[in-house]
Amino acid sequence: MRFRHPDGSTVHLAYCTNVHPAETLEGVLAQLRDHCEPVRIRLGWERLGIGLWLARDAVLSLVRDPGALRLLRAELRRRRLEVVTLNGFPYEGFGAEKVKFRVYKPDWAEPQRLKYTVDLARLLTTLLPDDVREGSISTLPLAWRTSYSHRSAAAARRALSSLVDYLDAMERSTGRSIRVGLEPEPGCIVETTADAIALLSDFDPFRIGVCVDTCHLATSFEDPATALGELDTANIPVVKAQLSTALHVQEPHIPEARRALAAFDEPRFLHQTRVRTEAGLRGTDDVGEALGLGGLPVTAPWRAHFRLPLHAVSAGPLTSTMPVLKDCLAHLVGGPAARTHHLEVETYTWQALPPSLRPLDRAGLIEGISAELALAHDLLTDLGLKELP
Repeated sequence: MRFRHPDGSTVHLAYCTNVHPAETLEGVLAQLRDHCEPVRIRLGWERLGIGLWLARDAVLSLVRDPGALRLLRAELRRRRLEVVTLNGFPYEGFGAEKVKFRVYKPDWAEPQRLKYTVDLARLLTTLLPDDVREGSISTLPLAWRTSYSHRSAAAARRALSSLVDYLDAMERSTGRSIRVGLEPEPGCIVETTADAIALLSDFDPFRIGVCVDTCHLATSFEDPATALGELDTANIPVVKAQLSTALHVQEPHIPEARRALAAFDEPRFLHQTRVRTEAGLRGTDDVGEALGLGGLPVTAPWRAHFRLPLHAVSAGPLTSTMPVLKDCLAHLVGGPAARTHHLEVETYTWQALPPSLRPLDRAGLIEGISAELALAHDLLTDLGLKELP
């Protein structure tokens, strides 16, 4: 869906398809048929933006076979779906029963990551709607923090420099501009806004910036106004923003709260957990570690990297970080000028929710995604943006 910002620019709203497991082109086409188009119809929208996730095998099929790429583009058009942004963070296996640390591989020190991202950029120049000249790709924040050496850092910087060169050449040949945003995430080399600024200050801001994920921002207890102000000062663009919420535990010392949080300790995804202390931010790599013996201090609220549906109603001792999302969105697009033009709802944890909260079937998932997008739509219109036909 598109919106007109008061500054006259167009802001795109999409939902990310990494919630639907698919490794092949056939699986992607099935997603469009079975989920994306039904969500659009459920909402009654003329067109629906999707933040497409293409796993490595699907990318290879599209790169090697121009006919396959034409087919995908035709299917998008036929089902009234549009793509202006790709999620290039997961490489493969995001629908596996256990993802955890695998999602950070290959990292930016490994050549596969650069090739994958360049291939995505090449595909996006073709998938963009005819009247859109700029696309975006979100990617992992260099690497998970362990086993990352000075040699890895040097290799990653070379890869990002090469990426800039590829993107420049691609625009010259296609007339379309693709920008890449590193997505700061707890536990990664680029974990916070400050980390992103330290890394990206030496790179061309027209090509590489950040993807602000409001779940990650909240988990790290970052203040949106401060973070975005620091990015502006450093001249680092917000290439895209992902709208999502984290789990907030106001009183982690209460047994009821700990039992409720334990229900979110599941085997598929990593759920980094953080707490602010007088000595600074402390954290664990997963919810179970935070709850375990010698885990996090219980004298202050916790936040966990577990994405809740945007429209989820808080109940009991756990709440969401929706206030952080709203605050961030207001600073991104609520002012006189839009600070980003690509917004993506990214709740990939529907099937990882505690059983009582999961959708029972495909229809339930379609209804849930539709409710998230409807809420995002209302948040944008409340900020003064106008829905475009």
